[in-house]
Amino acid sequence: MKEFTAKSVEEAVASAAESLGVEPAHLVYEVKEEKKGLFKKSATIAVYLDEDAASYAESYLKSALAALGVQIETESNMEDGIIKITIDSDANPILIGKGGKTLQALNEIAKFAVSTKFRKRYRILLDVGGYKEDKYDRVAHIATRTAKTVLRTHIDASLDPMTPDERRVVHNTLSDWDHIKTESSGEGSDRAVTIKYVD
Repeated sequence: MKEFTAKSVEEAVASAAESLGVEPAHLVYEVKEEKKGLFKKSATIAVYLDEDAASYAESYLKSALAALGVQIETESNMEDGIIKITIDSDANPILIGKGGKTLQALNEIAKFAVSTKFRKRYRILLDVGGYKEDKYDRVAHIATRTAKTVLRTHIDASLDPMTPDERRVVHNTLSDWDHIKTESSGEGSDRAVTIKYVD
């Protein structure tokens, strides 16, 4: 968190935006103090940074899971605008759940908590014990194998429904392939990627 003081809230916001290199509309802040005296006016705002959101997400997850009797260690970093948090505990299989369902639910809860706290939509990606990285490798392998078949047969192929981050792996894996196009379709948990042949 960084504080900025100026003659008015608007000027403090403008100063913060210039200092941090972001658009004023993208700042997440709260007014800490505003003085409107006859001879002297000032306003101080506290600007929340991405690392504040990441720290809050980590502490939220630790508190929520501790209430369920699960102690966790966390580590976070910001990558491509996504808050990535790695979790490790003695209960990793439980936190992952069948097919990663529990992990996905934890991810949604953390995202909702942080977005509510900071009044801004954050993209958060949780991983437990390297589960997601292993899953991404498998997804990339499936996408590559399927794309080769589509290239050979010229017949479009739809993959199984995936989470948003897994669909992103498919799109990124095949983005540079000639004669291959990827499209997502479907709603909610049924959303899936179709790999198409294009001339």
